[in-house]
Amino acid sequence: MTFGTFYLLELIVASSHLCAAFASPGSANALLSDTPVVDLGYAVYAGNATTPTGQPNAPVAFFGGIPYAKAPLGDLRFRAPQELDESGHNSTVVNAMYFVPPCVQQPAASGVGSEDCLRLNVWKPANGTTDSKFPVAVYIYGGGFYAGNTEGFPLYDWVAQHPSGIIGVSISYRLNALGFLSGSAVHSDGNFNRHISKFGGDPDQITIVGESAGGASVIHQIVAYGGSRGAPFQRAIAQSIGYGSLIDPLSASAEELFANFSSAAGCSMGSKNVDLTCLRNASLDNIITGINAIQTGAIAPVLDGTFFPDYPSHLMMQGHFSEVDFIGGHCTNDGRSFASGKPSDFVTDADIIARVFPRWPYLTNPTMQKLFEFYPAVNASGSPFHTEYDLAWTMAQDAIFGCMDQLLANKMLAKGKKNVFTFRWNAPNPVLLASSPWEGVMHTSDLYFLFNGTTSAPNAGATFTPFNQSEALLSKEAIAYWTSFVATGNPSTQRRETSPEWQSFTGSGGTSRHRIVPTLEDETTTATVLEAIPEFEVERCAYWMQDWITAQTKV
Repeated sequence: MTFGTFYLLELIVASSHLCAAFASPGSANALLSDTPVVDLGYAVYAGNATTPTGQPNAPVAFFGGIPYAKAPLGDLRFRAPQELDESGHNSTVVNAMYFVPPCVQQPAASGVGSEDCLRLNVWKPANGTTDSKFPVAVYIYGGGFYAGNTEGFPLYDWVAQHPSGIIGVSISYRLNALGFLSGSAVHSDGNFNRHISKFGGDPDQITIVGESAGGASVIHQIVAYGGSRGAPFQRAIAQSIGYGSLIDPLSASAEELFANFSSAAGCSMGSKNVDLTCLRNASLDNIITGINAIQTGAIAPVLDGTFFPDYPSHLMMQGHFSEVDFIGGHCTNDGRSFASGKPSDFVTDADIIARVFPRWPYLTNPTMQKLFEFYPAVNASGSPFHTEYDLAWTMAQDAIFGCMDQLLANKMLAKGKKNVFTFRWNAPNPVLLASSPWEGVMHTSDLYFLFNGTTSAPNAGATFTPFNQSEALLSKEAIAYWTSFVATGNPSTQRRETSPEWQSFTGSGGTSRHRIVPTLEDETTTATVLEAIPEFEVERCAYWMQDWITAQTKV
C-alpha cells in the first residue's frame, strides 16, 4: 500500500483540513490586532502577515503546520491517512505561524524530522475574504520520495505577485519506509476543498504543481484509478517528471526490502505473514535504524491495483487518465544530474551501461543494444553527440525527465484538451553551477527561480542566495506564467507585458509542437523565446514513450 502523497490529495480535497498548528496554543487576547485569524468551525488558527521582498503593496498572510489528517502514529503508522475529527469547536486560538515540520528523511537521524507530519502551509492575500474565490495552487515537493521539506518552497511571491489573487498551499507527505513500505504484510493491511473558502480560495479552481518526485506525484494523481473517478483538481503542472520503477508489493524484492527494514527495526520476521503490530509499536529510533538499513531511494511508490490499476506510463498510453489543463516540462540538462558521473567518466558505451542503465534494473541486454542502435554513434556523420558524455546524459534525460511531458501533452490533445503547454527551462541554478559547471542547466534549476532565492532553507541540495537583477527579472517572468495558468488555465493571459506569448503545445497553426524556453539575458530583459521542439527530439521521445516503454512492465 502507498502512504505517501498519492492518497493525500484525495483526502485533502475531501476534507480540507487547512488548519491547526504544531506550535503551542495561545490565548486570543494575547494576539496582536493585525494577526490574521481563521475560524474553520471546529478550531481557530492564527497566522502571520508578511510583506515579501520587492512587493511592498502586496502583504501576504501565512498559516503553517496545519494538519490535514490524523497523526499517523501508533496503530495509524503504515496506514492510509485518516480524516481528522472535526466535531465540536475549540475556541482556543492555535499558533499557526510556522512552517510544517519536515517528515522523517532518509538518511534518517534521531531528533530530525517528525512522524507527525501530515500537515500543510497556506499563503493568502492579506485582504482576502471568504467571498474572494481565489484560485488555489497546491505544491508537492520532490526529493526522490525519500527526502523533502516544504520550507524550501515558499509561495509568498506567487501570492504577492499575482495581480488578481491566488492562494498557495504546500503539503508535507510521508517519505521512504514510513510512506512507501511494501510487502505482503503491508499490502494485506491495507477530500481539501471544504475549508479552502475560509482562506478566500475557490474549491473548484485547484491546480496541483510538483517537480521531480513531486512531478511524478502530479502524474500519479492524473492517472489515479485510470481516470475513472475524475480528478479533484482542474489543472496540473508537472516539472522534470521523475520516477523509476513502481514496486510490485508482492514481489520478491518487496519482500526482501520489508524483511531487511523489519529486522533492522527490531522486528525480525518469523514468517512472511507476520503482521505489523511490532513495527507499529516500535520506537521512532528503531524505525530510523530500519530506514537507514535500506539503500537510499530503494523504496518507491507501490502498484496497488486500485489507485494504480496499471503502471502510469501504460495508463497514459491507453488514454486512461483524467483530463485537466496541463503544463509539462523539464530543464535543458536534467539528464546530467542523473548520468552518475563527470564527462571524463564516459569513454565507451560500456560506461553508459555501467553508470546510466542501473537506474532501470529491468533493462535486458537486447533492449540496451536496441538503444545504442537507435541513437547515432558519437562523432558519426551527422550525429549530435560529440562525446560519450553527451550520449550518456541525453539517454538519462530522455528516458523519463525529458520525454514524459511530451507523452502526456500529446495524449491530452488526443482527448480534446486545448489548454496544454510545455516548456524547456534554460537558466542554470547558479549555486549548483558553481560547484558542478559540467552539469549546465541541471535538475532543479527551475526551482531556484520559482521560489524566492533569499531563503536559507535547503532545496534539492542547494542553499539559495539572493537574486541578482537579471535573475530577479526571470523569476518574476516565470512566476507570472505559472500563476497565470493557475488562475486562468493559460500561462499567457496574465503574463508580464514584456514576456513572449506562451503558445499551446500545438502552436497557433495546430501542427508543430511548441514550448516556451525561459532564459536569462541581462538586467533589463530576459532571453525567453518560444521554440518548435526539434524533430530528432520528437523521434527520440516517441521511441522511449512508445516502442520502448510499452514493452516494459515496471515503468
